[in-house]
Amino acid sequence: MDILFKTEDYVFSYRVAGICIQNGKVLLQKPSNDTAYAFPGGHVAFGETNAQTLVREFQEECGVDISVGDLKWVGEVFFPWGSKPCHQICLYYLVDIISKNIPLDGMFIGKEKMEGRKFDLGFHWVPVDELKDIEVYPTNVVELMDKMNSGVQHFIYKE
Repeated sequence: MDILFKTEDYVFSYRVAGICIQNGKVLLQKPSNDTAYAFPGGHVAFGETNAQTLVREFQEECGVDISVGDLKWVGEVFFPWGSKPCHQICLYYLVDIISKNIPLDGMFIGKEKMEGRKFDLGFHWVPVDELKDIEVYPTNVVELMDKMNSGVQHFIYKE
């Protein structure tokens, strides 16, 4: 069971995401029914570590094995979840793909299952220097990537 709470008025979500950079490109996901990109990951299940969640989510959604590295960002994010406001805590970890069965360029399709619905999820290798030109969550991704590349180990942001 995911750590995802819903009341009559609010939603709370606990999520982890992977920052995967290969050859100057970062792996982002985009549902077929959305205009914005996000870092791959998913909701943590009760009794599961953050690393276990990332390994499971990458395997379920795009069929690849990963290794999980350091925690880089902690986000406290507020956004609409349907008709309700959502308060999300998301932890972002560096990840490395260890499978050989994944394209390291372009785009490929994976699968997502959420709240009883199944839908296609596009995975895109986006050049890091093009992040400023697309809609990405977190919205301050360029600043976060700059801080990460300048040696800042942990950065907390609020949207």
